[in-house]
Amino acid sequence: MDIDPSPSTSSGFLMDLTYSGLPRIDENNTVDPKSPKERVLELLDILESHVEKLRREAAQLEEDRDHLLSSLDSVRNTDLIVDLPDNDRDDVCQYAERIMSRCLTVEVKILTQRDKMQEEALHQVNHLIDSLVMCVKSDPESAKARCITFMNACSSNVVHGITDKKFESALLGCTVDDQKRVKKRLQGLLNYFDKLNVTSIP
Repeated sequence: MDIDPSPSTSSGFLMDLTYSGLPRIDENNTVDPKSPKERVLELLDILESHVEKLRREAAQLEEDRDHLLSSLDSVRNTDLIVDLPDNDRDDVCQYAERIMSRCLTVEVKILTQRDKMQEEALHQVNHLIDSLVMCVKSDPESAKARCITFMNACSSNVVHGITDKKFESALLGCTVDDQKRVKKRLQGLLNYFDKLNVTSIP
């Protein structure tokens, strides 16, 4: 639950209006019956909720940026542009490149804390996904079938097909945040296969 603290002297906090309404300790408050430790912990709880909210919003911005880049890439490779006269095609491509460059000026970086085992697990997961991507053009049907087995490893409810146990084992060694990102990446690949109308091989 997101907490938006309101001004209060009885709680031991005083609203700091200089930074987005975040609270700070009112050290001059002698009325609050709570101990100094309780007051500090209460403040930290509120600030922690704001930090988690910030991470969620940053993750959403990162996802929005990726979707924009993907859409721009789709527009640049559409058959409509190929069919345009040379002059018109150049104008459209330059416009698309300008928007792409503008979008790339936005950088959102969320660091995930990992121990050595989690780093190794994520490396293994990325290696397996990269090997899948490498065979998309040469054998899209098999690639989609394998992608589905990876996706099944991300869900406790397998709708159809089998689960890749090697991928599942590596994924379970990753952090929760990395597991969510991997699932989104695989979902993006499946959406790509659907656009290509690829039928997976059982």
